[in-house]
Amino acid sequence: MTYQELWRSLVPTYDPREAQAIARWVLEVGMGMTTTDIYLGKVSELSADDHRKLEEIRQRLLNLEPVQYILGTAEFCGRAFQVQPGVLIPRPETQQLIPMLAPCTTTPFTLLDIGTGSGCIAITAALEYGQAQVSACDLSAIALEVARKNATSLGAHVDFCLQDALHMPHDMAQWDVIVSNPPYICEQERQEMSDNVRLYEPAMALFVPDDDPLRFYRAIALYALHALRPQGRLLFEINPHYAATLQQLLTTMGYSNVVLHDDAFGRCRFATAHL
Repeated sequence: MTYQELWRSLVPTYDPREAQAIARWVLEVGMGMTTTDIYLGKVSELSADDHRKLEEIRQRLLNLEPVQYILGTAEFCGRAFQVQPGVLIPRPETQQLIPMLAPCTTTPFTLLDIGTGSGCIAITAALEYGQAQVSACDLSAIALEVARKNATSLGAHVDFCLQDALHMPHDMAQWDVIVSNPPYICEQERQEMSDNVRLYEPAMALFVPDDDPLRFYRAIALYALHALRPQGRLLFEINPHYAATLQQLLTTMGYSNVVLHDDAFGRCRFATAHL
């Protein structure tokens, strides 16, 4: 099998550009090839065992299994994070939260990531902001195990704990920044999602009831009212369909400077607020 044959075999399951990117990633990460190797046609020189491995990967891709789960890795802010079934795959748009975390000064600050998943936000913050004391929590023991492995492999110090975002403790003035990318997709939106997300990624990290789309935002914002220090900041990744409703909720709860932000694709994707 050549590179061209590999990516073309993934069409129309994936569009041509996505198929090419996936094929390159499989060959580079899964087969240890360089971009030069790929374009020089060295894929055809792989051993028989490697060709069998490549065919197994191809079949899994045709079954819509996410390539990140197949290879066990996903990129976030230029770093490789381990992922596996049961752990949400980091999204490119979530990377835009990282610069929003930056304080106005170099003063040490405390940060809590609620619903950390693979740990991509918390670990990146710990590595990018040396003055930050970072903690993170999640309800999934599987996710926490993966997050701890990521922190160790990337050399980041993050304190992890098992915690339900809907039942946070009564912490007082503990954090300067609280950030969360909680479940925010309504059940009625499930059928609109791509099959590789809907069929393989953890539902508990994605979906909320149709009659309570803001349940995680409300719970986290209530916790943050007493857990944030004076002038503390709250940051969310959000569902664009409920951006205005969330902005109104945070304002009604007493937060100031509640601002909505677009992602790189022009969709309203983030909300920031001050205590």
